[in-house]
Amino acid sequence: MDELELFEGATQAPVTTGDGFDPDAPLAARMRPRTLDEFVGQEHILGPGRALRELIERDEVGSLILWGPPGTGKTTLARIIAERTSAVFVPFSAVTDGVPRVREILREAEARRRAGGQRTILFCDEIHRFNKAQQDAFLPHVEAGTISLIGATTENPSFEVNGALLSRARVFVLEPLKEEHLQTILRRALADAERGLGGRGLQVDDDALALIAREADGDARRALNALETAATLAVEGRISLETAREALQRRFARYDKGGEEHYNLISALHKAVRGSDPQGALYWLARMLDGGEDPLYIARRLVRIAVEDIGLADPQALQVAIAARDAYHFLGSPEGDLALAEAAVFLATAPKSNRLYIAMGRAMAAARETPAEPVPLHIRNAPTKLMKELGYGRGYRYAFDSEDHYVPQEYLPERLRGTTFYTPSEFGFEKRIGERLAWWAERRREAEAKEGRDEERGAEGSRSTNEEVG
Repeated sequence: MDELELFEGATQAPVTTGDGFDPDAPLAARMRPRTLDEFVGQEHILGPGRALRELIERDEVGSLILWGPPGTGKTTLARIIAERTSAVFVPFSAVTDGVPRVREILREAEARRRAGGQRTILFCDEIHRFNKAQQDAFLPHVEAGTISLIGATTENPSFEVNGALLSRARVFVLEPLKEEHLQTILRRALADAERGLGGRGLQVDDDALALIAREADGDARRALNALETAATLAVEGRISLETAREALQRRFARYDKGGEEHYNLISALHKAVRGSDPQGALYWLARMLDGGEDPLYIARRLVRIAVEDIGLADPQALQVAIAARDAYHFLGSPEGDLALAEAAVFLATAPKSNRLYIAMGRAMAAARETPAEPVPLHIRNAPTKLMKELGYGRGYRYAFDSEDHYVPQEYLPERLRGTTFYTPSEFGFEKRIGERLAWWAERRREAEAKEGRDEERGAEGSRSTNEEVG
């Protein structure tokens, strides 16, 4: 059952009727928490005194984005908010509904506000499925206070949510549930005779329960569905380790990651590429794609590898990674998977350098340590007469006035002069960069030596003049 089928149009809290539920619904739907006290996990935002809990309990929920992996409680939190709020709560799915439905909801919300001042909370599940232009439909109404928008997404809102909309909403990050959280949820389902499996008299081996919690990969829905499958396979009312394995195989064959967690797989891909092993890179890429990983998540990691582990050793690496991301957007699976494979192999076989990564870290550290260092006068902008009179831009030498397009002059603040952030490696294109930097350094040394000689001559001339006058 789709989560949004549990909602039926606009409603004023409560969404459910008492403790009622559909006995034929999947176990995960029947065991959905109804209150904050029943909610397991996410203590960093829902623990006592934490921000989101306070907002919910005071019925002061404004616009917010709930970002987290599947099965971590995003829709459940929306339902809990619906139970507690005095506002009209309107559920909406970006998968099944479109902008015309949004406009209808917004017209109703505006009419409701004008009639009696009642608030409207619009819950948009899978908000990342709307493109940026479609998301623009929410913006003026969020700004005007016509609605409070709650968006749920499994994708990074920095990439998938309109920046203007994101700036007007608080982002709460939901983390994959820990194994101990999942075991608590599973044991609760086994003990609950009304909504769960408590009336079946099941016996569950501890190692079976631990396996389900581990293989669920932080997803409560996956864990409960696996438990329900295991219950149907149980021999003489006992869920053994073998029964749990069979349930996981039947229910989650496509998503089974062989006991390795999501972040271990992406780490293996990253390290294989960094280690210049195209065979390992292809294998871990295939494992992730076959396991149901979001290909655009992989594409983002490949872009990161291009700038972090290759950098200027091969400037084409970033272009190839971005092109692979765009190609996947254009083609989708399975054809687009080849674009990711091409990028992974290109990056794995490219020369490696983390010098740019290190240099940026050093520059950021220096910027934080010297946040108020003034820009040297000769490289300041001087658009007005007053600024020119104050010396802005005075002494700046235009590089293209030189035959070789280089003029030795200082570009760092006084306090940082002589600091070196970036030192190229001897690999790939960075070797050529190093040669250029060495040539420019020699030019600077020549200019400094000449300046020193000129100053010495000037001092000698001044002494001669003084002697003649004397």
